[in-house]
Amino acid sequence: MAFFLEALSGGLMAGMLYSLVALGFVLIFKASGVFNFAQGAMVLFAALAMARFAEWIPQWLGIDSQLQANLLAFLLAGLCMFAVAWAVERLVLRHLVNQEAATLLMATLGISYFLEGLGQSLFGSNIYQINIGMPKDPIFLLESIFEGGILVNKEDLYAALIAAVLVASLSLFFQKTGTGRALRAVADDHQAAQSIGIALNRIWVIVWCVAGVVALVAGMIWGSKLGVQFSLSTVALRALPVIILGGLTSVPGAIIGGLIVGVGEKLSEVYLGPLIGGGIEIWFAYVLALVFLLFRPQGLFGEKMIDRV
Repeated sequence: MAFFLEALSGGLMAGMLYSLVALGFVLIFKASGVFNFAQGAMVLFAALAMARFAEWIPQWLGIDSQLQANLLAFLLAGLCMFAVAWAVERLVLRHLVNQEAATLLMATLGISYFLEGLGQSLFGSNIYQINIGMPKDPIFLLESIFEGGILVNKEDLYAALIAAVLVASLSLFFQKTGTGRALRAVADDHQAAQSIGIALNRIWVIVWCVAGVVALVAGMIWGSKLGVQFSLSTVALRALPVIILGGLTSVPGAIIGGLIVGVGEKLSEVYLGPLIGGGIEIWFAYVLALVFLLFRPQGLFGEKMIDRV
């Protein structure tokens, strides 16, 4: 039982990180109808900014405290992501209103490649580390219940808690604030939202800013775990099965889909991997997503696309 709970907890913690990346896709799609293939590049760009500012700020200001340097680096990286959001809306989206989905998709692909190139030009192309003080040693939980306890990695636990706090904060933002309600109104019906005075351009800037903050937190966590390198942009590919399962238009779906994928990957690798040679964790989520595409393409909580037309 303890071994099962170890695998389950590891899957849940990984699933929260998947949910965090998937949220960026869902937020932008709900508000603008754009499937943002640049989300992975946004994670990379934000992580590069965070890593390099944390390295440069002590040199610029003579700060010895790692905590202060990280806080200032986070704020500066956040400002960079806000600038990216503003530029995307002003220079790209504003000129592509009411265009075909394929045109918008190609636009986000272009943004993705541009951000990767810009990140390399501004921050360099080496592998960088983000040290935000998350402990990497394991701990044992529930030792009084299970012999030997349940082994949990502290870094994974802290990362999952950070992701959970951000997800909960976004949920409250959407439910309790006027801006959040405006975002939901735009997601439900663009024309109706415009008819009551909601400015779509302003909403798009806000939602891209929120997606930028999500990308920054995701990049900070993944960069702390794996190092900041250009392969980090592929983390978005891990979120694709999540949004297929949960639904491209559902914030709760992104959360639940992430947990399903994380747990499914971990348990299948642990229990089925030895029987068929391992490697299940690499492809399990994509096979599960394919099954959903065949039998429930809108996902668990998403709307049928015909309903949005």
